[in-house]
Amino acid sequence: MADIFEVGVVGSGIMGAGLAEVAARSGHHVVVRSRTKANADAVLARIGKGLDKQVAKAKITEDERESILSRIRTTDHLGQLAGCDLVIESVVEDLAVKRELFEELEQIVKPSGILATNTSTLPIVEMAMATQRPELVCGIHFFNPAPVMQLVEVIKPVTASDETIDRAVAFAERCGKDPIVVED
Repeated sequence: MADIFEVGVVGSGIMGAGLAEVAARSGHHVVVRSRTKANADAVLARIGKGLDKQVAKAKITEDERESILSRIRTTDHLGQLAGCDLVIESVVEDLAVKRELFEELEQIVKPSGILATNTSTLPIVEMAMATQRPELVCGIHFFNPAPVMQLVEVIKPVTASDETIDRAVAFAERCGKDPIVVED
């Protein structure tokens, strides 16, 4: 089973920021992609402010804060996700938008990379079928706020391989979460 080292997050909303923070806290290198560099950079600033509060409350040290932030980089270009072992999208809840994004990601992300969605409402199999690698597509649904909530649903469409689901579960566990596997 291939390990997940670099994680891409597509989306700069509350969930995108939460996903990036959780992944970076657990030692993953993270690339946050938004449609604009300003929005992507705003995610990093939002995470920094949250970490500042944790430093002030002595929940983490300043060195830990800096270490977490050093593992996050931002971009407005999907091509920067090419080396990711896992990409989690957290964009608008619109199936057509998500399918189009998965079609684009498939052309960019390395062939062994898992493409995941944070949705809990849309059929994952529909996104999987928009790619030529449906066995590497699953759902990894973090609850909001991602840094606080322990439960993560790893959603298995009929197309996903057991290895993909095992890798997704291992990722959630490495993030300190309690994953449960559910059917699409």
